[in-house]
Amino acid sequence: MKEIEGKVAVVTGAASGIGRALALEMARAKASVVLADVDEKGLAETAALVTGVGAAARTVKCDVSKPEQVDQLAARSFEHFGAVHFLFNNAGVGVLGPTWTATVEDWQWVFGINVMGVAHGIRAFVPRMLEKGLEGHVMNTASVAGLVTVPGNAVYAASKHAVVALSECLHHDLKIAGAKIGVSVLCPAYVNTAIGDSARNRPQELSATNPLAADYEPLLRKALASGRLSAEDVAKIALEAIRNDRFYVLPHPKIKGSIETRMRDILDDRNPTNTLPT
Repeated sequence: MKEIEGKVAVVTGAASGIGRALALEMARAKASVVLADVDEKGLAETAALVTGVGAAARTVKCDVSKPEQVDQLAARSFEHFGAVHFLFNNAGVGVLGPTWTATVEDWQWVFGINVMGVAHGIRAFVPRMLEKGLEGHVMNTASVAGLVTVPGNAVYAASKHAVVALSECLHHDLKIAGAKIGVSVLCPAYVNTAIGDSARNRPQELSATNPLAADYEPLLRKALASGRLSAEDVAKIALEAIRNDRFYVLPHPKIKGSIETRMRDILDDRNPTNTLPT
């Protein structure tokens, strides 16, 4: 059972949604929190909420797709607090549309944040965590899209499958190293967050979007709005998983049927089943 009180957590994508909820849940558990995001206004709002429950908070503007900015985030976190025990590689964005009309910029933007953001976080923080020799935990936010696939979601799903695989390998590597650092991969289904509006922070130089994305947006927004779990619910489940050193974190248990269908497709040599609700 991992203790959280008195420890230090770093949360990327902390300006809203699941990132904000994770930061607040860590604060309520009496951890100090470093908040990172490109959205400075949202960061300030999260910081006010964190300090409002009596926890220490530091904000760092950070684009996780930029390795030098994540390096700076790690350096500032360790310099200020002396240690980091919990790392939440949570920042993420999404795009929609058919696979063949996805733009180069779609791939660059989504993979830069969703995949390389996690990779940069691991590279910048884990060596420092290992050097300290303290008990810790890394939680990478993937998605159920890292375990199943649906139409119109190729870029996002490919990125989240990468996060799941990366997390599994990190788990194996840390076990072989004899480290006291656990790993979890968070795979929520639909949660009513601002990920449907993630293009608000998309860089101008990567603004060329899938020309058929709009055809899929109504279905996504309907699905997000129908999410039965809030970001706060997901954060509570995530912390329970960390305390109990549980790797796969699926807050929406009903989605396991779709995951099982996909696994059965693979093992039984079947063509992929479209498990998207109609």
